Amino acid sequence: MMPTLLEIVRKSAEFLSSRGLEHGRLDAELLIGHALGLPRMQLYVQFERLLSEAELEKVRPLVRRRAAHEPVQYIIGLTEFAGLELQVDARVLIPRPETERLVELLGERLADRPPADILDLGTGSGALALALAKQFPAARVVALDRSSDALTVARLNGARHPALAERVTWLESDWWSALRADATFTLIVANPPYLTEVEWAETKREVRDYEPKAALTAGDEGLADLRRIVAEAPARLRPGALLALETGIAQHAALLAMAEAAGLVGAESLADLTARPRYVLAQQKEV
Repeated sequence: MMPTLLEIVRKSAEFLSSRGLEHGRLDAELLIGHALGLPRMQLYVQFERLLSEAELEKVRPLVRRRAAHEPVQYIIGLTEFAGLELQVDARVLIPRPETERLVELLGERLADRPPADILDLGTGSGALALALAKQFPAARVVALDRSSDALTVARLNGARHPALAERVTWLESDWWSALRADATFTLIVANPPYLTEVEWAETKREVRDYEPKAALTAGDEGLADLRRIVAEAPARLRPGALLALETGIAQHAALLAMAEAAGLVGAESLADLTARPRYVLAQQKEV
């Protein structure tokens, strides 16, 4: 006898939970909905529907992949960030709520003086670049990444949102290397690698086994890339322009000192939604 949709949701949820996954029911609903081409809420409407063997063959491999702790976003191939649907796979990090919060903070902070030119250092999937293009409709954005694979994904996401991407320039660059010598900006943002090797080893399996390590870890106790960014930023910021960094929670004392040493002013530490120090903001001096 063919099982109902509800029976498969329950069995899949129990299976995923037995594999140590915290949100087994939610994961099951997302994966089954994706396999059947149904929005999640439509599952509830169709719970009594009988599933054919062909439909079950679409569901099973997705559930098995999740049972191996592969992130749901990679299995589905999509995620949402700041109201934008984005493609993601193992070439890029999955955009985090902490990064989405950075977009909100910048929208609040710069509401009265929106930036005209934005630089996104280490764009990855293009999430920040596209979200900031949406947040600041008059801004031009330059989005850099040293990974050609990541930029391929970023450009695909740009193609998903052509009205935003027409104001975004994608460049392969090891941080600043591909920029013109005279290129300056009114906002520079970066969510660079900042985990130490120890921190990376302690992350969840979803992160450690599937997301690109090079986009997560940095030398010098996680500060190597942040140090390069802060040191070069003053030469790339226009008078009064803002540098905004997403960082590790144990790095702020060092970063605030770096910003001061680089000649930036008003450096401050801001907390994320879990009250942990997550963002460092600093300004170029006014003329």
